[in-house]
Amino acid sequence: MAAALLANTLYSLGFVLEKRALTALPEVTIRRPARLLRLVLGSPLWIGGSLALAAGFAAQLVVYRTLPIAAAQGIFVSGLVLLVLLSARLLGEETSGRERYALGAILAALLMVVLSLREGTETVSQTAPYPLILLVTVPSLAAGVWLYGSAERRTRHRHRLPTTGVEYGVAVGLLYGVSSLAIKGVSSHLTTSGVGGALLGLLRSPYPYLLLFTGAFGLVMSQAALQRCRASLIVPVCTTVTCVYTAVLGTLSFGEALPEDPLRLGLRVAGTALALTVLMSMPRHDRQPARSPQPTLGAKELTPP
Repeated sequence: MAAALLANTLYSLGFVLEKRALTALPEVTIRRPARLLRLVLGSPLWIGGSLALAAGFAAQLVVYRTLPIAAAQGIFVSGLVLLVLLSARLLGEETSGRERYALGAILAALLMVVLSLREGTETVSQTAPYPLILLVTVPSLAAGVWLYGSAERRTRHRHRLPTTGVEYGVAVGLLYGVSSLAIKGVSSHLTTSGVGGALLGLLRSPYPYLLLFTGAFGLVMSQAALQRCRASLIVPVCTTVTCVYTAVLGTLSFGEALPEDPLRLGLRVAGTALALTVLMSMPRHDRQPARSPQPTLGAKELTPP
């Protein structure tokens, strides 16, 4: 639990620092990844955010060795509250009433998942069949890249409504969901003895290569999306997709049993369903920006000829 809360804090701080750094940079795009990397690596603030995210990754490895996947994802969702607070304080972002209700519902979903836990009875699996992992992750990666490309094409249309970034958040969330499964797989190879054998076994698994793919594409995609959209909305959407994806497909892939008690099972299923419902109801467009006032006609222009 302590490692999960630490990971939440580090991830929220990292995203907010990166967002603040990106607002001071020229526009970035996934079509020019080398330029994007050059710009962000030249920002000390962005590097600080990235280091916070890397530390959150290390804490997440500890979580996956001690908690079931579904339970861990439920706790990770709690970081949304801290993210919204930091976004308002450091970025000046304001959430609408509908978005605040959505965040409240997500916290209710978190509470359901936490209440479904019972210490000492949860199964923490460490292995999954590699073909099954690839069958789950490869289509997810393709879907995430395709959805992101579709969102990018729509943003180039004239007269479009300002987007909230829900499509971007879902696309990046799918990639990070795959990354989360890969982190779970990597954690299973971390042992205190036989380091050489553990490293060889890790290299023979698909996990490091999934991490490389999601790390490279997720970095470029998330930075472009963060620059265009509010962190207080796109990150919660991304986090919800990642958590639900990992909780459902990770539990099935790694063979972790669901609670046998009907009440605890109902709480966990209801919490997941509530999070999905909230995601589907999130607004797709921001409020229209205020139009510039039209110039006032002078007295001469109002006088008929």
